[in-house]
Formats: sequence, C-alpha cells, structure tokens
Amino acid sequence: MSKKLPYIMIAFAAAMWGLIGFFVKGLSNTGFSAMEIVTIRVVTAAIILFLIGITFFRSHLKVRLKDMHLFFGTGILSIVFFNWSYFTAINLMNIPIAVALLYTSPAFVAILSFIFLKESINRKKLLAILLTIVGCTLAAGINGQAGASFSTISILIGLGAGFGYALYSIFGKVALRRYHPFTVTMYTFIVASLALVPTTGIAGKSSILLQGDTWLYAIGLGIFPTVLAYFAYSWGLERTESSTAAVVATLEPIIATLLGVIVYGDRLGILQMLGSMLIIISVVAVNISLPARNKEKPKMSAYR
Repeated sequence: MSKKLPYIMIAFAAAMWGLIGFFVKGLSNTGFSAMEIVTIRVVTAAIILFLIGITFFRSHLKVRLKDMHLFFGTGILSIVFFNWSYFTAINLMNIPIAVALLYTSPAFVAILSFIFLKESINRKKLLAILLTIVGCTLAAGINGQAGASFSTISILIGLGAGFGYALYSIFGKVALRRYHPFTVTMYTFIVASLALVPTTGIAGKSSILLQGDTWLYAIGLGIFPTVLAYFAYSWGLERTESSTAAVVATLEPIIATLLGVIVYGDRLGILQMLGSMLIIISVVAVNISLPARNKEKPKMSAYR
C-alpha cells in the first residue's frame, strides 16, 4: 500500500483539479465575474499558504526585493491570466472542452522553452504539438456535427489558459534556481492577491460572500483544488518519477468531463471527444517514454 500511496495522492490532486468547475460555476451563479472568482481563489490560497509558512516554513519566507519581478511573472502574467482565461472558458463553453484546452500547456511550454530557455524540440515534442493543434481544431467543433460549436473568442480564451499556465513553467524555472518551491508558490499568490484586491473591487462584495452557500464555494475553491491539491501532488511527486506523475495527473480531464456531463448536462460530439483525447494523448506521449535512468524530479509542481 505504501508503494501505491504516492500515485493515490497524485490521482487525488488531479481529481481535485478536475472538480474546479463545480466551485467556479457555483460562484458564477451567485453573481461573481471571472476575475472576481480568480481573486477569491488567490486570496484564499495566499492566506492559507502564509499561515502554513509562518508555522512550518519560516526559514523559506525571506526573498530579495530585486527578485520580486519573478513573482510578478508567476503571479500576474501566469496565475491571474491563466485563472481568468480558464474560468471564463468554463462559462463560455463546457467544462470538458475548457479543461482540454488547458492541457495545451505542454505544447506552449515546449515552444516557449525553445524560444526563451534555448531548450531543444525533439520529434516527440513536435508530435505532441501537432496532436495538440489537431485536437484543438476538433474540440472547437468547427464542423458543427454532433455537438455544440464554439466561437473563435471562446477557443482563444481557452487556449489562453494553456498559455498562461505555460508561463508559470518559464518564470517558475528561473525563480526555483534561487528559492524553495513553497517560497515560490506562496509569493506567487501573495503578489497576485495584492494586485487583484484593489483593482477588482471584490471588497465591495464581501457581504455576498457571506450569503447562503457562497462562502462554502469560496473557501472550497481556495482549499480543495488549490492548496490541498498542491500539497497532495507535491507529496506524491517527491516519491515517484515526474513522468509517471504527469501521466497519472491526466485523470483531471476525465474527472472534469464526468462533472460536466453528469452534473451540468454538457454534451460532446464524436469529433470533439476525439479532439480532447488527442490533446491528452499528446501530454502522455511527452512523458510516458522518458528514459528509466532519468530519475530527476522537477522542483516545481504542476500547479493549477
């Protein structure tokens, strides 16, 4: 059982990420905009992470002022943009397609790493990028058959989620050369919170957060698919190979699809299902065949 526990924890984290649409739709139905929901998520996560930090990680709380631009990159350019794009896509289309477009992030990472980090693009990465492009085309439903087709703007916003999440890998890779993963994560959410609270006017809706079940959605969003999922994934990642963890984490779109179909009545056409599968296959293809001798684990979590 102890050997299986890391995989169980990774699968648990992926399941939590797959349920994020439940909290987003719940808050959206109570009148919060996508950006306000992003604010609720990052502020809740920042508070929880700070409390954990001063309790268990005090030695990792110090950062240099000259490095704050790195957390601007992970917090504003990535987390804020990625969450806004993802939450907007969930409301503009259906959950399964939104999460499939989010999974284009590995293709964006490969391209951005080639441009900015001078990393090579091998045949496997090229195949993954090609599968992602074909998958996105099919998932968009442009043929209008057996499923809703989606507007160009909704598809672009969905792809923005994948791009924004990819930016975290680029900025985070630089930040992790100098700081502990917890430090990077905590300051990412703190910087995002400091930028969003005064600009979104969320404080003016504090009374709405206390009405009915709204506060449960808000706290649930910050805890389950955010902080709890991060720690579960990180714990499992430390005890298994990164390639295996990435494959196990593809449980996320399966859970998200089941949530959309069963709870919200989302429907997918055959070609849309095929397109979503191609995107997921591209993620698996990049990770599943890494050499067994490569035991190095990334220092950064696959943070949603």
